[in-house]
Amino acid sequence: MGMGMELIIQIIAGLIGGNAAGAGLKNLSLGTAGNSVAGAVGGGLGGVLMGMLGGAAPDAAAAASGLDIGAIVQAVVGGGAGGAVLTAILGMVKKALVK
Repeated sequence: MGMGMELIIQIIAGLIGGNAAGAGLKNLSLGTAGNSVAGAVGGGLGGVLMGMLGGAAPDAAAAASGLDIGAIVQAVVGGGAGGAVLTAILGMVKKALVK
C-alpha cells in the first residue's frame, strides 16, 4: 500500500477518533469542527510516529499488491488513537486556558 493511501486512512481514522473522543469526553470536546481538525492532525501524526517506531515496516511485496490488511488495520488503529489522544490533549489545554 502506498504511503499516500496509508496517510489518507490514518487521517480519516483520526477524524473519527477525534470525534469519538469529543463525544465520549464531553467536557474536553472542541466542538465538531475542532474535534475533526484535531483528530485528523492527530491521526496523521499518530501514523507517522508509528511508522518511525518501526510499526509499519514497508514490505515490498505487500506494497506492490497495494492492499495489505495489516497495514490498513495499523493505519486505522494508529490514526484513530492519535486522533483521540490529540483531541483529548487539546481539550484539556482549552479547558485549562478558559478558567
